Amino acid sequence: MIPRSGRVPRTASVALTAALARAALTALRATAPGGRERWERRNHAGRTVGLHAGPATALATAVGVGRISPLAGAALIAVGGCGAYDDVAGDHRRGFRAHLAALREGEVTSGAVKLFGIGAAGLLAGAVLKERPVDKVLAGIVIAGAAHFVNLVDVRPGRAAGAVVALAVPGLLCKEPGAAESAAAVLGAAGAVLPEDLGERVMLGDTGAHALGAALGVVGAVAGGRAGLVGQAVGVVVAAVCGDRVSGLARSLG
Repeated sequence: MIPRSGRVPRTASVALTAALARAALTALRATAPGGRERWERRNHAGRTVGLHAGPATALATAVGVGRISPLAGAALIAVGGCGAYDDVAGDHRRGFRAHLAALREGEVTSGAVKLFGIGAAGLLAGAVLKERPVDKVLAGIVIAGAAHFVNLVDVRPGRAAGAVVALAVPGLLCKEPGAAESAAAVLGAAGAVLPEDLGERVMLGDTGAHALGAALGVVGAVAGGRAGLVGQAVGVVVAAVCGDRVSGLARSLG
């Protein structure tokens, strides 16, 4: 649970994470560790965009949430790291079933790393945010599932960042200690890169989409009682199943 003494002003959280995201984005763009080619991808329209926004938003969100719950912030770093591994080493497989099938054959795919790594990080965050065992598990499902959901909608410029901004705004009204402040941190990070994402100059990639989604899950986990957690958990599981079926259909048609 987050103590009331750990509350951080919402405006400060928005400003902090926005500034951190912009600073990190600028630094990564200027230095391009490992070479510029490593940071370039083709988007759906064939335009070259940078992956700088992913690590920038993951770091900023983790710092913002970490001011409220250090272990939850560390879990977001782990989630972003799993996404970064997929950005660098990802393959053509889509959907959980494809990655689990490969795992049964002895191949550890980047998708399997994400599935188990983000699941473990979500459960860790849930364990520190809630008190009762059932709530800890439900919170973990919500956090990991929200990470996957935001990644699912990251198919066009600005869609994932825009969805995060839209979903974070209502969280600013939460009265549970830490929920509104976490929502503010998410809002600042996503909002800072949204204009460039929409302008097709950068993309979140799996790094940013998963980290921002997990942070939204933290907001829901902190704000939700038992009934709310159950509803959120059902929602993200349904989204995951539907997304997996859509991925499977796309593979069969393609």
